[in-house]
Amino acid sequence: MTLDFRSDTLTRPTPGMRAAMAAAPVGDDVFGEDELMQQLEARLAELFGKEAGLFCPSGTMCNQIAIRVHTRPQDEVICDRYSHVYLYEGGGIMAHSLCSVALIDGHYGRITAEQVRAAVRPDDQHFPNSALVVLENTANKGGGACYDPAEIAAIRQVCTEQGLALHLDGARIFNALAATGGSPAQYGPWFDTISVCLSKGLGAPVGSVLLGSRAHIARARRIRKFMGGGMRQVGMLAAAGLYALDHHIGRLADDHRRAAVLADTLRSCAWVTDVMPVQTNIVGFRPDPAQMPVEAWLERLRTRGLLGGNFGGGYIRLVTHLDLDDAMLEEAVSVLRSLI
Repeated sequence: MTLDFRSDTLTRPTPGMRAAMAAAPVGDDVFGEDELMQQLEARLAELFGKEAGLFCPSGTMCNQIAIRVHTRPQDEVICDRYSHVYLYEGGGIMAHSLCSVALIDGHYGRITAEQVRAAVRPDDQHFPNSALVVLENTANKGGGACYDPAEIAAIRQVCTEQGLALHLDGARIFNALAATGGSPAQYGPWFDTISVCLSKGLGAPVGSVLLGSRAHIARARRIRKFMGGGMRQVGMLAAAGLYALDHHIGRLADDHRRAAVLADTLRSCAWVTDVMPVQTNIVGFRPDPAQMPVEAWLERLRTRGLLGGNFGGGYIRLVTHLDLDDAMLEEAVSVLRSLI
């Protein structure tokens, strides 16, 4: 049995989700005729207190569209230096929006209101124009760390004072909500746009939805077309997303519980030198570099049937998800304890 903890993007549709997809009515979404997709976009918009939504093939596309909506060439985007929009989106901020980036040294991927205030540029022709702040919740490179809602509110206040837009990369926002006990409706007033991923913890095969005002989403739709993101009969993907919202949010707490067990196990292993704090479903840990490099540690785990990911900086990432149950967790614990 292979225990695949590389990512929560690896989940496959459940039998119930497959049945919903097979039964889905479809229409041409570019012509605005896929009613099920319109239902998905409207439902997520209502959940988060926004006016409209736009389905995209990926969270990366959602984020890059949002950045282009809120900026113009020579503007600057403020974010944590480990943000997905900066590290893992192929240089899209530069390529799509012709913007520079102001990087903040946050705490496990989270930045503060005062750090945002300090990063805002003076109104001077020598500098790019500060235009947009991007937060990531949960923070992937922060080991799934969650923002304190009070800090988000404070960042919103700074953005309002400084005339900055605020975008949320909410790739794992439902994990954050499960961990903090917040509600989606809290987020609407804080953010100008929100990207919600359906294909990670929620287990849908494809897609994210960008949320915002009607004006923002109208602009986003044009940019999506330019980027090649307009799709045709997507009702089957909408059905998967709707099924995920109905059936897979409540179970995220199980993923978090299993991640905590893995973290506790790793802390007891002599071959592990550090384990990042765990709030949600991501476990980052550092195997002893004096014994062997991280790639060799990953290979040792692989030969025992456990797959993890290289997290950078000598760390390994393990991610719990829909396709991993308690029996698999017990087997993973045994594998981790067996390494010397």
